[in-house]
Amino acid sequence: MKATVFTSILCLLLTLVSCNSEPSLQKYFVENSEKKDFIALDVSPTILNVDKAKLSAEQNEALNSFDKMNILAFKADKSNQSLFETERNKVKAILKDPKYQELMKFGSGKDGASVSYVGSDDNIKEFVIFANRKENGFAVVRVLGENMNPNNIMTLMSVLQQSKIDMEQLKPLEQLLKK
Repeated sequence: MKATVFTSILCLLLTLVSCNSEPSLQKYFVENSEKKDFIALDVSPTILNVDKAKLSAEQNEALNSFDKMNILAFKADKSNQSLFETERNKVKAILKDPKYQELMKFGSGKDGASVSYVGSDDNIKEFVIFANRKENGFAVVRVLGENMNPNNIMTLMSVLQQSKIDMEQLKPLEQLLKK
């Protein structure tokens, strides 16, 4: 009888501990990806459309460390400014979590952007780019991968310059850019 009660209590505690109610960027993406003011997009490395045979070993390593990119954008207009402020503040609050280490921030006032990462300097699991502008809205980009590091990201930028980006994968973002 005591073993059954103990087992029941242990199961209840494990269930409560595993139900993490803290906000996270992943939860935010899931909760908002289907809402009308948001545009959600998952982008694979194939978007770069590069000839891997023409890449250096360093460029191939950087490309292989990149798994995918998730983009969530909020399109602001005159009728949803209050919702824009609320949602932007939610993202800012999530990014204040110590697990998101800020690399850089630029812009002034209410417009601007930041780049943060999750992981250690030599094993970055996620880069997060958050950009916002009151007139257009905001976008959160999660670059996911394994064993990424700042050098890989810089190298990946050079690969981007050589790529023939598959614009079809970015088609849904056109609505955000239209006024």
